[in-house]
Amino acid sequence: MEGLSTRLIHHPYRAPDGFEAAPVAVHKASTVFFPNVAALRTRRWQDKSGYTYGLHGTPTTFTLEQRLAALEGGRHCVLAPSGLAAIALVDLALLRSGDEVLIPDNAYGPSLALAEHELAAWGIAHRRYDPLDPDALAAAITPRTRLVWLEAAGSVTLEFPDGPALVEVVRRANVGRARPIVTALDDTWGAGVAYQPFEWGVDIAMQALTKYASGGADVLMGAVVTRDDRLHQALLMTHMRLGLGVGANDVEAVLRGLPTLALRYRAQDRAARALARWLARQPRVARVLHPALPGSPGHEHWKRLARGAAALLTVVFDDDVRPERVDAFCDALRVFRLGYSWAGPVSLCVPYDVPALRQRPWPHAPRVVRLAIGLEDVADLRADLAQALRALG
Repeated sequence: MEGLSTRLIHHPYRAPDGFEAAPVAVHKASTVFFPNVAALRTRRWQDKSGYTYGLHGTPTTFTLEQRLAALEGGRHCVLAPSGLAAIALVDLALLRSGDEVLIPDNAYGPSLALAEHELAAWGIAHRRYDPLDPDALAAAITPRTRLVWLEAAGSVTLEFPDGPALVEVVRRANVGRARPIVTALDDTWGAGVAYQPFEWGVDIAMQALTKYASGGADVLMGAVVTRDDRLHQALLMTHMRLGLGVGANDVEAVLRGLPTLALRYRAQDRAARALARWLARQPRVARVLHPALPGSPGHEHWKRLARGAAALLTVVFDDDVRPERVDAFCDALRVFRLGYSWAGPVSLCVPYDVPALRQRPWPHAPRVVRLAIGLEDVADLRADLAQALRALG
């Protein structure tokens, strides 16, 4: 008779097939079993036809990847441990020493920092371009350019670019190139809801699942979606060599959030628009940046290209409001909490010094406040903002 430990580990019982429920089963594994040596030598994970090791996919991760590909309108998806890791995956898979990447001047700050430090140390150059000016992008492209990042809307200041026009600039530049330039769009703000990235003609759609896809402010994860088979294989092999794994429980949390994604997005969008319109009428507020608000940079592009506007808005105060009073406004908030990220249930506030983030001149007061609208009652959020505005003096 086998010993107790052996019997507990190798018990012959197998649950019957046929169980079906709304939640996706959570498969946790590092080691994956093979029935024989032939299977060990021939089974493939690259096309999702089989399982070889937990790092390369389980039924749980494969399910999330395919649902995200469908959300973005793509064919293939790979998961990364964070949104920034997804950006780094794209950079490392496509760029080599001597190459150049072009990044919008209003891009996500850590993406710029990655280019300024790690990519630069590896001999990869980067330059910024004005995302609201396709001619500026055309002028920035050189024979060394290999990758162009787009972001809609831009980080913090929320300019909305003419994405298809920027992609068309790259398409024209690719004529006659042996190594075509790849376009990659950070679609975290759009989340696959506000617009369909591949309708703009981009090659890659990246998303920080930390935000809308999970919706709970409790997960770090990113995704890279493509339509092109060869491009996907290049990303997948770099992903494998870097060992970019995600935890099964985190994948479960994102899968749980997906069914309510569209509902949450629209609710937070409606609340953000209402608060943006209200804030724009308040004393000491010079401007509110929100793509759905007339006069916000890129508003006409947003009207033509998008169906939603996310939960973010940025408040620009009068020029005579001192930076310390802006900080006092943030400290006075009670329903809004101070914290990074967005798209969770709790409304958030962060002050930013825009000139420190941009190369191009910033024509307004330097310190702005980005608000991320959560799922609280709009009347409560408005009352909180009203009492905090008194701290401006």
